Amino acid sequence: MAKTNPGRFFEDYSIGQVLHHAVPRTVTVGERALYHALYPARHALYSSDEFARSCGLPQSPIDDLAAFHVVFGKTVPDISLNAVANLGYAEGRWLQPVHPGDTLRSDSEVIGLKQNSNGKTGVVWVRTRGLNQRDEVVIEYVRWVMVRKSNLDAPAPETVVPDLKKALAPGDLVVPSGLDFSKYDFALAGEPHRWGDYQIGETIDHVDGVTVEEAEHMLATRLWQNTAKVHFDLTFRPDGRLIYGGHVISMARALSFNGLANAQMIVGLNGGAHANPCFAGDTVKAWSEVLDKAETGVPGVGAIRLRLVATKGGEAFALRGPDGKYSPDVLLDLDYWALMPI
Repeated sequence: MAKTNPGRFFEDYSIGQVLHHAVPRTVTVGERALYHALYPARHALYSSDEFARSCGLPQSPIDDLAAFHVVFGKTVPDISLNAVANLGYAEGRWLQPVHPGDTLRSDSEVIGLKQNSNGKTGVVWVRTRGLNQRDEVVIEYVRWVMVRKSNLDAPAPETVVPDLKKALAPGDLVVPSGLDFSKYDFALAGEPHRWGDYQIGETIDHVDGVTVEEAEHMLATRLWQNTAKVHFDLTFRPDGRLIYGGHVISMARALSFNGLANAQMIVGLNGGAHANPCFAGDTVKAWSEVLDKAETGVPGVGAIRLRLVATKGGEAFALRGPDGKYSPDVLLDLDYWALMPI
C-alpha cells in the first residue's frame, strides 16, 4: 500500500464530502515579524499592541491576511495539490481576531463540482473554516479551484454550481468584540482620512510598486505550508513557478496603505479573481475603488467596501478591455469589506 500522498484529483471529490486538514499551526509574534518583512505592511492595528489597546482590543492581532494564509495553507494538500489554478473566492468572513498563541486548523466541505468540456480538468468549490484551539470559527470562506483529472475515463459528476452571494451585506459583517475607534489616533495611524472622507465611486492610485522576488515568494509559500506543485516544481510548469495568489493579495493590500491607511481590519471577502498569472520579476502595483459604505453601530467604527486591483505595473484604473475580459496586466481583482474610523 502506497505511503505517499499524490493529492486528490477531480474525480476524487463528491458533493457533501468533508475534509479535515492535517497539521494544526500555533501562530506566534514571529508570524507578524516575518509577514511584515515579506510585505510593506504598516497598518497600525497590526503593528502596535499599544495602538490596538487604545482601540479596545487586548493586544495587536495577527494580520487578517496572515491568518487567512495559515488557514488556506492547511487545505492545499487536500484540495489544490493537483490544481491548475485557484480561480476565485466568495462569502469570506473574519469572525474574530487571531492572536499570538492561538492554534489554527482547517476543515472544508465540497459544495460544487463541474467537469470542464476538455474532459481533463474540473472545477471544485469548497467552503473552508479556520478554527482555533477553543473550536471557535475564526475565518470562513468559499473558494473554487481548477483541478486535473488522473483517470480521463472517469465519468463526469453531476454538475452542481453553488449559488453564492455576490456580496456580503453589512449585517453579515462581524465587528470584533471591544473594538472602539472613538479615540482613534490618526497621527499615529499615518493618514488623516476617515470613513466620511471617502465617496462611493472614488478611485485611489496607491502609487508604489514592488517587484516580486523568487526568494520572497518561496519563503512565503513555505511559511504557510502551501505545497501546491505549481508554486515549487519547475518541471510541473516549465514557463515558471506560479507566484502564490495569496502573495499577490498581501502585497496589494500592503501597497494600499498609501491612501487607505485607516482601512484597518478586513472583515469580509465578497469576491476575488486571480485574473492573470504572476511570475518572479513582475512588478506589482495597486489601485482601489470605493464600492459601498455602511455604519456598524459600534462606536466610531464604519465599514467600507473596496475593490482592490493588483497589476503588473499596468495603468491605474484599467481593469477590462473592450471585449470585457481582464486586461493582461491585471493580476488580482479583490472585493472586500474593511473597518475604518468614522
